[in-house]
Amino acid sequence: MDARSKSNDGWRVDRGEAPLADVHRSIKVSPNASWLKRMLSFVGPGYMVAVGYMDPGNWATSLAGGSKFGYMLLSVALISNIIAIILQSLSARLAIASGRDLAQACRDAYPKPVAYILWLLAELAIIATDIAEVIGTAIGLNLIFGIPLELGVIITALDVFLILYLQKLGFRWIEGFVVALLAVIAVCFAIQIAMADPVWGDVIRGFAPTVEIVNNRDMLFLALGILGATVMPHNLYLHSGIVLTRDFGDTIPEKRQALTFATIDSTVALMFALLINASILILAAAAFHHNGRTDVAELGDAHTLLAPLLGSAIAPTLFGIALLACGINSTVTATLAGQIVMEGFIQFRLPAWMRRLITRGIAIVPAAVVTIFYGESGTGKLLILSQVVLSLQLSFAVFPLVLFTADRAKMGALAAPRWLVVLSLLIAIFIAGLNMKLLYDVFSVL
Repeated sequence: MDARSKSNDGWRVDRGEAPLADVHRSIKVSPNASWLKRMLSFVGPGYMVAVGYMDPGNWATSLAGGSKFGYMLLSVALISNIIAIILQSLSARLAIASGRDLAQACRDAYPKPVAYILWLLAELAIIATDIAEVIGTAIGLNLIFGIPLELGVIITALDVFLILYLQKLGFRWIEGFVVALLAVIAVCFAIQIAMADPVWGDVIRGFAPTVEIVNNRDMLFLALGILGATVMPHNLYLHSGIVLTRDFGDTIPEKRQALTFATIDSTVALMFALLINASILILAAAAFHHNGRTDVAELGDAHTLLAPLLGSAIAPTLFGIALLACGINSTVTATLAGQIVMEGFIQFRLPAWMRRLITRGIAIVPAAVVTIFYGESGTGKLLILSQVVLSLQLSFAVFPLVLFTADRAKMGALAAPRWLVVLSLLIAIFIAGLNMKLLYDVFSVL
């Protein structure tokens, strides 16, 4: 039987070493514990995934959308979040049923040339994510401590030491750190929304979709940016890898219960992410669009304008703290996603610090160049562009995920039910269609 031969379950016989091998099945799930305790043992991965749904790139697209179009793009945030909940549940299903993360599954299911192409696209998505984190963290350092953007971009490379320290403490410490920063972000936005005092009737109407989003090219561009910032390709790889940190057992009943708990965890966490994403857009609409400032797309501009518009000096500080917390949080999860992608696709392992320095170095170069030559205006455009790039990469992760989880030969008793397969395929086609529409609009004006 050759290296690419298939076993009876539709996968390669040798699936290779487990993702994140040092923490694989490291968190015990006691079969004798109460239902609540077993469920709580699964709380964590969903919130780490949720971090990717509120990273600095999301801030840029939501600020631009809220300031330019008011509350209209809230419907995009809602739809994106529903799509995210469905796709992340599929990621957990793939991992629990097959014992593979999405990267390993692609490697084991497709010919090598296809797997390598998907790997390169996944790496490109992670670099785009990293660019957003570099810029967002640098701006946060600038807003709070006055550190120049150029220097802040370089300082972000030091985050590798934070990640190494957390990994040594154990995976639960990483999850706890992420959840703590999420709580800080939530408090900051709750206070800012109260200060902005939005028109809640308009907010509710903003959650209703409108065809104008598709017909208006500028609105569609921002809508795709929000979609790319919300449903991020690397999160699908990340979730399928970190779910396997739980030692949930190997029987079908144990796997079914693990899938239930993992789905509850990610769904609750992503509803929290929706609150944060909606808060960013609502804040921009109430503070900027309502006051005639429809051109606010830079994080620095938003920080500067909040004080005079909201009448409080604390608002910009809260904005900066939340932004910095988002950047640090995204750094932790993007590093783990990078490890999962590289190890899963090409079975190539690097020390965490080396992997982090390489990917962060690649991201720092364009961020530093744009910051030096174009300043804050350039970084804002680069942030939004990075999110559109993520949206364009999304289909290359979504279609394999949907096809794998629908395959009974690969998934066995935990294959996705027919209704979920149909819904997931519609979502995949919807995402691909929007991306094709965007590409047509872009090239039609060249």
